[in-house]
Amino acid sequence: MLSDNVYREKKTLSPLSFIWQRLHKDILATVGLYGFLALIALTIVGGTIAPYLLDQQFMGYQLLPPSWSRHGDVSFFLGTDDLGRDILSRLLNGAAPTFGSALLVTLAAALCGTILGVIAGVTRGLLSATLNHILDTLLSIPSLLIAIVVVAFMGPRLEHAMFAVWLALLPRMVHTIYLTVHEELEKEYVIAARLDGATTGYILWGGLLPNIAPVLVGEFTRSLSMAIMDIAALGFLNLGAQLPSPEWGAMMGDSLELVYVAPWSVMLPGGAILISVLLVNLLGDGLYRAISTGDE
Repeated sequence: MLSDNVYREKKTLSPLSFIWQRLHKDILATVGLYGFLALIALTIVGGTIAPYLLDQQFMGYQLLPPSWSRHGDVSFFLGTDDLGRDILSRLLNGAAPTFGSALLVTLAAALCGTILGVIAGVTRGLLSATLNHILDTLLSIPSLLIAIVVVAFMGPRLEHAMFAVWLALLPRMVHTIYLTVHEELEKEYVIAARLDGATTGYILWGGLLPNIAPVLVGEFTRSLSMAIMDIAALGFLNLGAQLPSPEWGAMMGDSLELVYVAPWSVMLPGGAILISVLLVNLLGDGLYRAISTGDE
């Protein structure tokens, strides 16, 4: 049940304005929102604001620690790697192949998964049961394992890793939408709409999709988090982006042997992955709460 204040607030605002206002009252969600927007901005302009060129080497400055360390240099804020390349510049350039690729893959999976899931959800009988069993089987296989198998056949490239992650995310997306639509169509408002002569298209667009919006948001953010980690994992295993790409997972894999000599060269790209996933999850949880409050 909505409180009196929330109910009055909902009655005086449009649905989008109400959700936006509820989102901004959630501190963690606001952090996630602006962090997510910052990641998108870095994906677009990260290479142009980097202090140095992507592969520019500085001889005599190899394995410098971050500038706040006693042996650091203010010219290299996050230090350098074993080839004398500026780590900050590589991290900024790496936002596009890691976060940007994961975002594109998740958007494609969400679009295809929503369409296929809605189509599957409105089916009945043998076709519906068969599809459900196929999806359950595919979901029993870890998404990263599916991606590794696909990349093993196609070859190690970032584009192949993106396709593999998309293929791994799709069954999960379809299965979630399928079950949600299937359950939603059994509710009383759908039955009443059908008795009133409403078409299936009208029910889907006017009633069902708005009601499953929290599920769509939650599944999208979960899938985006998985996509970031899977693309980084494939890069770490040398199955995704290839060196000298600044993809964060590939940077971790390349610096793994230096973990005891220059731990920052592994921890910094790992921290970038961790922060990205955290921001996505904060935003997803906040949006879910805001939309769910708006739908109560």
